[in-house]
Amino acid sequence: MADFVIGSEPYYSPNEDEVEIFEAAWKQRLPVLLKGPTGCGKTRFVEYMSWKLGVGRKSEPWPFVAINCHEDMSAADLVGRYLIQESGTIWLDGPLTTAVRHGALCYMDEIVEARKDTTVVIHSLTDYRRYLPIERLGTVLQAADNFMLAISYNPQYQSSLKELKRSTRQRFTVIEFDYPGIEKEAAIVAHEGGVGLELAERLSVLGSKLRSAQDETGVDPPSTRLLVYAARLIQSGVSPRRACMTSVVNAITDDPVSAEAGGHIVSAIFSEQE
Repeated sequence: MADFVIGSEPYYSPNEDEVEIFEAAWKQRLPVLLKGPTGCGKTRFVEYMSWKLGVGRKSEPWPFVAINCHEDMSAADLVGRYLIQESGTIWLDGPLTTAVRHGALCYMDEIVEARKDTTVVIHSLTDYRRYLPIERLGTVLQAADNFMLAISYNPQYQSSLKELKRSTRQRFTVIEFDYPGIEKEAAIVAHEGGVGLELAERLSVLGSKLRSAQDETGVDPPSTRLLVYAARLIQSGVSPRRACMTSVVNAITDDPVSAEAGGHIVSAIFSEQE
């Protein structure tokens, strides 16, 4: 499992008490659901906790297995399947089985993207049973002691066809996430984007204004990730206005009118001479 270990500390700045809640859940072997908008730091947080509770404590490394859920994902993609080779038929564990077998932190990102009949396989891992039925092998795999399941979803993008089943949601301890405040987000953008704090603060103000004007402009709220992308372009010599348009405004809308409205907000923060 060496390939699944996060060896160096990921940069993460806590918003509230999410680190303490996650650590308490880990001690009790409780599954955790991270709920919040896209690009607000959910994945980075789980990577950080994998490091903190493993290498960061100078204990055994805690493997981290990430699964990006999608609508074509089947139960076999999670659990495993038989493969035919020249030497014969072999069984290959899926990522969920690998995590269960080796006691890893398993993170299923955007769980609502997966088919509902697929996600049912995790139910027996989220209560006192802590086992994974492997129907094709005719066996039940008991989770290793350090195994922990974390999932995430964005409630803002829910629809009648893509929503988290109540029977699934009520099996998890829920930690809510949101975009950080301007000062905290600026520190993140400065660190991740390689720019000065003053510029990072202006990018953070841009993100805040675009999010506040969401109803007026019709654009999606920009993630912290997009602000970091803009910072990196600026750090590479692209003008701030052009970087913000390409990495932020054009990434959150395809509508010309909405893009123009977003461009006015960019122009109010960054002048043409910059």
